[in-house]
Amino acid sequence: MGIFNKIFGKKQKVEKTSEDAADLFYRHKEEAIQNVLGQMYGLVGHAIVPFQVGGAVDMYYFPNLIEGTVFATLELIEDENKGPIPNRNGMYELLAFTRHKVHKQAGTMISEISDDPFERIERRMRRVFTTIGNYSYRAKLEPGDTCEIPNGEGEENTCLVFDEYRTEGKDFWIDGKTYGLLVCIEVFRNEMEYAMKNGSQELFKKMKDKGHYPYSDLDRDPVV
Repeated sequence: MGIFNKIFGKKQKVEKTSEDAADLFYRHKEEAIQNVLGQMYGLVGHAIVPFQVGGAVDMYYFPNLIEGTVFATLELIEDENKGPIPNRNGMYELLAFTRHKVHKQAGTMISEISDDPFERIERRMRRVFTTIGNYSYRAKLEPGDTCEIPNGEGEENTCLVFDEYRTEGKDFWIDGKTYGLLVCIEVFRNEMEYAMKNGSQELFKKMKDKGHYPYSDLDRDPVV
């Protein structure tokens, strides 16, 4: 019994230390992303089933960077050695942009039936982030790549173009290591096909000329 207690106690201490390290890394990651995107919104859109056990991602909101809201993940990079397959910017978290302002209140969940414009795009981006987040552990995704996500029967597939997010002098820097932020931009099919043929930067130029970059809102006309 004495030997069992000694071993069991040691195991408990190791697990607690590991959990503490993970919590500390998460807090540092939260501080790092706020250094890049500004103050985080006071509420998080928590998934009912956690992402790491097969559920959806949590949604984090940043209302002060742009006119609208930045959606972000904070669950893909688990520690300095575990996360998405590194691209040219290393391991990364995901971002998406909408022109709609976050207006969630305490106790509210993402509704699957609400027609509110912010909730509609939040639902879409949660599905995108969850799908891409899972895929990022199996395949390298680079800025400039295109992607098509199948949807339900009778629904059009989701078309995406990726880009990197960088701000001069504000790296996504956690515990002495720089990570990346990969932007998921939902586009029309003909825009994705244009990017595949001519290069994503050419599509981004056209979107910027019309004031649509880097938003994923599709209540607009295609730029090609």
